[in-house]
Amino acid sequence: MVVIMAAPHLHTSMYFLLSHLSFLDICYTSVTVPKMLQNFLVEKKTISFDGCLAQMSSILLVSCTELFILSAMAYDRYAAICDPLRYLRTMNKQVHIRLVGGSWLVSILYAQINTVPMLHLHFCGPKEVNNFSCEPPSLLKVSCTETFISKMTLFTSAMILGLTCFSITLVSYICIISTILRIHSAKGRGKAFSTCSSHLSVDVLYYGAGMFRCLRPTPASSVILDRLFSIQYSILTPMLNPIIYSLRSKEVKAALGNILWKIKDM
Repeated sequence: MVVIMAAPHLHTSMYFLLSHLSFLDICYTSVTVPKMLQNFLVEKKTISFDGCLAQMSSILLVSCTELFILSAMAYDRYAAICDPLRYLRTMNKQVHIRLVGGSWLVSILYAQINTVPMLHLHFCGPKEVNNFSCEPPSLLKVSCTETFISKMTLFTSAMILGLTCFSITLVSYICIISTILRIHSAKGRGKAFSTCSSHLSVDVLYYGAGMFRCLRPTPASSVILDRLFSIQYSILTPMLNPIIYSLRSKEVKAALGNILWKIKDM
């Protein structure tokens, strides 16, 4: 985020969305990791009900926003590769601000739709969440009241948003790959692939984890898998996103080198 803000030549739509993705990664880890580390260090691992709901709402908000930002980045790569002559007009400053603002608004609505029904649940049995963080499936499992409405709300909203974002990303990359394959120059194809390979890697990581979580084999292994995916969502993916983009972007590495050189001269 600092490199993108400090380098004027990185003030483009793609890097604006990338810096916002990095901001979301910071938010995600700030919501989950501190409490997770605290529970590792204390014997009594507790969280208040209000704190649990706040954490769950924040996880839903940030994860949904990240899904939309990844879709916006896929559309940005589509505009850059498939229609480069009109790219600056298609992805101008107003457009990407609206994309980010719309992502946050829809994500706030999504988080509230799935958090409000949780306020009416009662927990009369063992109040133990078998996970590192408070997530809707984990809370619904320990509730002793009817959870059908909450489950249907979560499933329906997640399917609508997930399929919408996945469709945008999939169609964008189908068009991108089709355009790249029509480029006659091998150097041109390599350059075009390099501009979107980083984003495609993050997409595979994000959607792959989501698909494995939905298609887990048996209920017996669900607790272990839930914990593994919780670690990936809250730690591994936010950590890998900036590394993937930084290591595969010559512009970011060059800008970082310039900043470090200026700091050295000071």
